[in-house]
Amino acid sequence: MSEKIVHLVDDDEAVRRSAGFMLRTSGYQVTSYASGTDLLKQKNLEPGCILLDVQMPGIDGLQVQRELRQRGVSLPVIVMTGHGDVTVAVQAMKAGAVDFIEKPFEKAVLLSAIDEGLARIAQADRSRARANEAKVRLGALTPREHDVMEGLVRGHPNKTIAFDLDISPRTVEIHRANLMSKLGVASLSEALRIAFAAGLGDELKD
Repeated sequence: MSEKIVHLVDDDEAVRRSAGFMLRTSGYQVTSYASGTDLLKQKNLEPGCILLDVQMPGIDGLQVQRELRQRGVSLPVIVMTGHGDVTVAVQAMKAGAVDFIEKPFEKAVLLSAIDEGLARIAQADRSRARANEAKVRLGALTPREHDVMEGLVRGHPNKTIAFDLDISPRTVEIHRANLMSKLGVASLSEALRIAFAAGLGDELKD
């Protein structure tokens, strides 16, 4: 990623200062927040990793994590816990945290966790790009070709698709050949990968 952004949330000023310095000197852009409330006040968080202390007065890290999820904020979260605070760490992981690190943490451990979080963002970006490209490619199909594609996604043979659509198996073969040509694929597996990338398999319920 060109920009390595970290949102650092901790009520302890010494931690904000030391962790912030450690991250900045390692090439990250850091925005610090003295509380979960301060973080939640931000309407549009820049894409990056959230480094979140669990034990904070007022609203704790788990509540912040829950609130972010309810708002649809999907930025990767790494929680910071006190030594031996395994129960809280497990709760955070169950709620979707990428990782947890125990205080006091070593630089290598912190940077490794942050890099993993940022890699998740890059991966999600690539998945979204693939999904958008797949949707565009499926958008070139005629309504009838799309119907045939749906039948293929359901795993139906040509005869079943023909019966469901009230057309001949030969017509299904023609539509199938046309849709594969439009998608630029040579095999059914390639066509299915495009359909699944576009979310077609998620939408269909038999």
